[in-house]
Amino acid sequence: MGAASRAPQARQPPFPGRAGTDRGAHDTDPEGPTASHRERREGLGPPGNPPGPPAPRRGRCGVVGGGVVGWSVAYWLKVLEGQRRQHGMKVLVVERDPTYSRASTVLSAGGIRQQFSLPENIQMSRFSASFLRNINEYLGVPNEPPIDIQFQPSGYLFLASPESAAMLEATVQVQREEGAKVILLSPTQLKEKFPWINTEDVAVASYGLEDEGWFDPWTLLNAFRRKARSLGVKSCVGEVRAFVTSTHHMMTAAPPSGRIKYVHVYMPDSLEYQPVACAIVVNAAGAWAGKLLEADGLPRWLCRPLLPIQPRKRYVFSWHCPNGPGLSCPFLVDTSGAYFRRDGIGGTYLGGMSPSKEEEPDPSDLSVDHNYFQEHIWPRLARRVPAFESLRVRGSWAGYYDYNSFDQNGVLGPHPRLENMFLAAGFSGHGLQHSPAAGRAVAELVIKGQYETLDLRRLGWDRLVDGEPLVEHGVV
Repeated sequence: MGAASRAPQARQPPFPGRAGTDRGAHDTDPEGPTASHRERREGLGPPGNPPGPPAPRRGRCGVVGGGVVGWSVAYWLKVLEGQRRQHGMKVLVVERDPTYSRASTVLSAGGIRQQFSLPENIQMSRFSASFLRNINEYLGVPNEPPIDIQFQPSGYLFLASPESAAMLEATVQVQREEGAKVILLSPTQLKEKFPWINTEDVAVASYGLEDEGWFDPWTLLNAFRRKARSLGVKSCVGEVRAFVTSTHHMMTAAPPSGRIKYVHVYMPDSLEYQPVACAIVVNAAGAWAGKLLEADGLPRWLCRPLLPIQPRKRYVFSWHCPNGPGLSCPFLVDTSGAYFRRDGIGGTYLGGMSPSKEEEPDPSDLSVDHNYFQEHIWPRLARRVPAFESLRVRGSWAGYYDYNSFDQNGVLGPHPRLENMFLAAGFSGHGLQHSPAAGRAVAELVIKGQYETLDLRRLGWDRLVDGEPLVEHGVV
């Protein structure tokens, strides 16, 4: 990957009363053994469930979700804590699927790009590109083999129709202002560079010159896990289905708030659970982040508005075409929304397309509708790349987008009413590539009480409360 400029610096006032300020995650748990009788009586939990043992005097951060975002948060928590020479925080990652057979991380197409329309997403991509380029400096473990994420440098190629040309050109201007190296290609230039493309109905194209391509998601996930564990992060297999909370009703105009005291981790295939006292909870549950905030023990009035994150099933198909684009193949995103990229050097490609709202598949399982490729994707591929008329499908799989139905952007930062919960979910397909930046951002809030590397305040919960979407036009 090419050189990336230093991420812009931004500072903001700390969140009063949250971890990372003068009274933070390392302090004695205010709901622990010293809590008043009134606070004890206000403890809320699932009906019939005991409150569990007393809270420990040292803070624990429970990260719910062991995908790449959750493990990134855990890693950065320990790194930033170590930089401040404080070692009181215990970090626990809870993952319900240790095989990762249904995990969004390992079922993605593995791409990274700078070509987004929001400055925040571009900044996160640039941070992540630098992180991946120097991954062994961050995630390398002494006396273990170096990490090879099998990065394949290749620009993303976005094609725009006459109707969307102006928007693409405006988006490229934003990308350039953020330091991304992206060029615009006319249909003639596009044909010269990629002669295998049918340029009919293409008015303009954008092409990334550096810090774009694809890599192996499984390797990145394991690298985060291995490094985080070497720093002292613990993990367990289980599912968080309930919480114990306390509520605070202040004599001011401020809305009432609450605090999570215990996380109930249910064992696999069991009705038994282990109550875990937490000073901080990070919701990195991906496609199930919204459902987590509907769990037992969380008063409904504390969780309004609802977190609009839900699982959306997306198919990825693999095919072989010996006469296809070859090594010059970029990560192409068609005017129709279909996308594909090269997979290796043997004439194999993979790709897919997000369905329309009316065609959203049932997300209850990860079965693949093969007719979707035949009826919707293949005709679009063959129209754009005539050689694909003779392709042969080799395989397919389905994975989940943690889809933010509000504006297709991640939700980062503190929950407005649950004082010790932080969010890192809803990336709608770009969580893998933004995981290094998102993990650091949330860890900065927890440890330092403010963003320091990137100013991501606009990705916080406030826009949900205010009903003001922060729309990303570059969702694939």
